[in-house]
Amino acid sequence: MRYFLYVCLFFSSVLYAQNATLAKDYFQKGEFEKALLEYKKLYARSSSNITYINKIVTAYQQLEQYDEAENFILELVERINYPAFYVELGYNYQLKGNLNKATAQYKKAMTFIDEKPTHVYGIARSFQSHSLLNEAVLAYEKATLLNTDFNFSIQLAQIYGEQGNVDKMFNSYLNFAEAEPLRVRDVKRAINDFIVEDGASENNILLRKLLLKKNQKEPNILWNQLLSWLYIQQKDFKKAFVQEKAIYKREPISLNPILELAQTAVSVGENEIAKTAFNYIIETTPDMKMKLVAHQNLIKIAINDGSKSNYNTIKNTYLELLNTYGVKAETLELQIAYAHFLAFYLNETKEATKFLELSLKLPLKTLEGAAIKLELGDILVLQEQFNKALIYYTQIQRNLKNSTISQEARFKVAKASYYKGDFKWAESQLKILKASTSQLIANDALDLKLLISDNKYEDSLQTALKRYAKADLLAFQNRNDEAITVLSTILKEHKTEPIIPQALLKQAQLFELKNEFEKAKTNYQGIIDNYREGILTDDALFNLAKLYQKQLNNPEKAQDLYGQIIFNHADSIYFVEARKHYRALRGDAIN
Repeated sequence: MRYFLYVCLFFSSVLYAQNATLAKDYFQKGEFEKALLEYKKLYARSSSNITYINKIVTAYQQLEQYDEAENFILELVERINYPAFYVELGYNYQLKGNLNKATAQYKKAMTFIDEKPTHVYGIARSFQSHSLLNEAVLAYEKATLLNTDFNFSIQLAQIYGEQGNVDKMFNSYLNFAEAEPLRVRDVKRAINDFIVEDGASENNILLRKLLLKKNQKEPNILWNQLLSWLYIQQKDFKKAFVQEKAIYKREPISLNPILELAQTAVSVGENEIAKTAFNYIIETTPDMKMKLVAHQNLIKIAINDGSKSNYNTIKNTYLELLNTYGVKAETLELQIAYAHFLAFYLNETKEATKFLELSLKLPLKTLEGAAIKLELGDILVLQEQFNKALIYYTQIQRNLKNSTISQEARFKVAKASYYKGDFKWAESQLKILKASTSQLIANDALDLKLLISDNKYEDSLQTALKRYAKADLLAFQNRNDEAITVLSTILKEHKTEPIIPQALLKQAQLFELKNEFEKAKTNYQGIIDNYREGILTDDALFNLAKLYQKQLNNPEKAQDLYGQIIFNHADSIYFVEARKHYRALRGDAIN
C-alpha cells in the first residue's frame, strides 16, 4: 500500500511539473487564454505561489479582462498580507484609465512601509516591474529614512539609469561601491555601459568629476582605483599610472595593478608609458620575481620595435640580468626567454640549445623541466628537425598527463607533423585536443584541423596545403618575407582552391607585422568581396576594421565594418568586441 502511495505521489509531481512547463510555454508564446487556464490549475494546488499569482494577473490584463483581474487581486488582499498586491491593484486601475483610484492604491501600498520598512522589497519591485520608476524611488528613499541600515544604492542606481538620470545613477553606484568594496567589479561592469573610450564624452567627464570631488572631500583609495580604471577605459595610461602610484604610496601592498596597467598599455601600443611603469616597478619593488617580470617586459618591447640593430644590446641585457640574478630555478623564465631570443632572433640555435641543456641540469620540478623541453622542441622545429622535436614533446606528454603543458605539447606534435606534411597524424592529434581543458588550445586545434580537413582532398598531392604549411613554418621561423613569397605563389597558382582565403588572411597578417598596411587592406578586402559566404569573412571584417581605426585613420570606414559584424555575423567570436568599438566610434553615451 505504501509503495502504491509513493508511485502515485511520484506521477502526480511529474504531471504538476509538466503543467508548469506547459503554462510557461503558452505564456511565452502569447497564448494568454491557454496560459491563464493552466496557471489557474496550478494556482488551485499552490495558492500562495507568487509566480502563479503574477502570471494570472498579467494574463487577465493581456486579455483586457481588467474586472476579472481586479476581483482576483481583491480576493488576494483579503487572504494574504502582502502589500505589493495594492501596487498590482493600482496598476490594474491605471490600465482601466482610472488614475485617481490607481494613485490611491499606490499611496496605500506606501503606508505599509511606515508600519514595517522591510515591506519595501516587494512594493518597490512591483513598482519597477510596471515601470513606475518614480514611485519605486520614493519607496526606497522612504525605507532608507526609516531604517538607516538599509542600502538601496544599487537598486536606485539601476532605476536612475533607466530614467536617464546619469548623475544620480553614478552617485548611487559610487555609494554602493563605498559600502560594499568587495563588489566594485559589479559596479565597474554596470558603469561601463554608460561610458565610452572618448574621455571628452559627457558621461566620462561627469564620472571623472564625481570621483575627483569625492576624493577631495573624503580621500579613499577606492576613488583612486576607480579613477585609474576610468582612465584605462579611455586609454589615458599616463593619468592611470599617476593614480596607481598614489595608491601604492598610501598602501604599498602590491605592484600588481601597475604591472597590469603596463601590460595593458603594451597591448594597445602605448609603449612609452608602459616602459615608464615597468621601470618604476624595477626601482620600487624588493621582489626579485617582480623585477624580472618587469625586465622581461621591457625586453619584449625592445624586440617588438623591430629594429635588428638593437639585438646585440638586447642580448647583453639578458646576460647582465642572468649575471645579476643567477642561473637557477628561480630565474627559469628568464633563461627560457633568453634561449628563445638566441634561436629565433639571432639564429644562434646551437648556443640556445646548449644553454637550455645546462638549465635542464638544475634541480627542477617536473613542470619546470617540461617548460625547458617545450622550448627545446620549438628550437628543433625552427631548424626543421621535426623528429627530434617530437621526442621532447612526447616526453612532456608522458610525464605530465592531462596537464595544460601536456596538451600544449600534443598541439605542438600536431603542428610539427603538419609542418612536415604528415596531415593524417596531425589531424589525429587535433581531434583529441578539441576537448582540451584549455580553451585557447582547443580553439587553435579546431582552427588547424579545419584548415587541414578543408584542403586535404583538393588534389591528391596536396600541393597547396603543403605550400601553406611551408609558409606557416617560415612565419614561425620569423622569415616573414619568405612566407609572404610562398603565399603569393599559392594565390597565383591555386586560384580555384579553397585555401585562397586562408592564404589571403595569413599574408595580410604578415603584411601588418611589416607595417605594410595598404597591402594588408587589399587582402582583407579581397576576402570580404570574393568569399563573403566563407568562414573567414568575420576575421577579415574585424581585422580590416581595426586597420582603418588604428592605422589608416578612417574611423567612419571602421565603424561601417564593425557594424557589418554586428548586423550580419551575430554568431561571430568578434561580436562583443565589434559592438564595443562600433558604439565608441558612433559616440554613444549610453549603451
